[in-house]
Amino acid sequence: MLKGIIDFSLRNKFIVLLSTLALVLGGLFALRNIPLDAIPDLSDTQVIIYTEWPGQAPQIVQDQVTYPITTKMLSVPKSKVVRGYSFYGFSFVYVIFEDGTDPYWARSRVLEYLSAIGGQLPKGVTPSLGPDATGVGWAFMYALNSTNRSLAELRSMQDWYLKYQLTSVDGVAEVASLGGFVKQYQVTVDPTRLRAYGLSISEVSMAVQRSNGEVGGRSIEMAEKEFILRVRGYVQSLDDLRKVAVGVGTNGVPILLGEIANVQFGPDMRRGIAELNGEGETVGGIVVVRYGANARQVIQDVKKRLDAGGKAHRGKHRGRAGLRRLPAASAQRAGGHPDFAHRGADVVPRHVWAGHQFQHHVPRRHCHRHRRNGGCGHHND
Repeated sequence: MLKGIIDFSLRNKFIVLLSTLALVLGGLFALRNIPLDAIPDLSDTQVIIYTEWPGQAPQIVQDQVTYPITTKMLSVPKSKVVRGYSFYGFSFVYVIFEDGTDPYWARSRVLEYLSAIGGQLPKGVTPSLGPDATGVGWAFMYALNSTNRSLAELRSMQDWYLKYQLTSVDGVAEVASLGGFVKQYQVTVDPTRLRAYGLSISEVSMAVQRSNGEVGGRSIEMAEKEFILRVRGYVQSLDDLRKVAVGVGTNGVPILLGEIANVQFGPDMRRGIAELNGEGETVGGIVVVRYGANARQVIQDVKKRLDAGGKAHRGKHRGRAGLRRLPAASAQRAGGHPDFAHRGADVVPRHVWAGHQFQHHVPRRHCHRHRRNGGCGHHND
């Protein structure tokens, strides 16, 4: 057969040269146009179930949350491994599927089986799925630094401006915030005054909860016009909280929250910090790439969005120093306004996206708070 190929090549030199030229051109075209992924995805198809139960010990979380979810996920079609991790106040369950399983099909199956165990979990505990990303989805990190802004201000900027800007980038599954201080309304009750008025903590809590909301009413037609009635009650300042009536005193005089408690702004409890290059605490974010997206392209789009955000920020402050892209290994601080240090991540282990503290805070008009903590550590530590 080899002799026949050689004879054919000698008799048809033009065809051989033309074929060689076509192969070379095709190779050059492929080299220039084939998308290159900065982080090759060789991980298994997995779905992460996150459940928060604040204030509960790991053993209680294990018995009442992790165990019911884990045993139910064992019967999910095409699942080969189910791992459960219990921590203080939250639980993680990893469902690993067979090779070749479509991740969105897997997420749909997990949601179906998860909906069947709602009655077995404690009241107020609601499981949720992790982002539609793989174990190597942690592809980009950035940090915010400033000389004249506090960590609380930087965290608010990250949570309520920059995070939403980056989440809208095509291919981004989630932007996780870490570091800084999450601002919240804090009510410190004086037990002596509380006992003097004959009130309980639960009554104070219910009064604050009822006062922070809006109530819709019916419509009234007057002079051929329709008026819609509603009660506006969102808390917008500390004084609004101080004026909340928590009970009724003598002669029908209401007892206000400011009379029995100290109301102030303060940081949420932290279980970790973010630090950059030994320069002290900072605020940062982790960009998780969606399954199937090109990590290299997503990183480039995120950098462009950071640049656009920096220009807008400088415009708001009349051209002074704004957001700047800096190498993570040599981040510097700019006077005046926040700057950015960011870099693409190398290949990281599975589940590493949950290895930091994820916290969120709500707008000032809301009084309640919620926190989402993620962590990697020892089982039941």
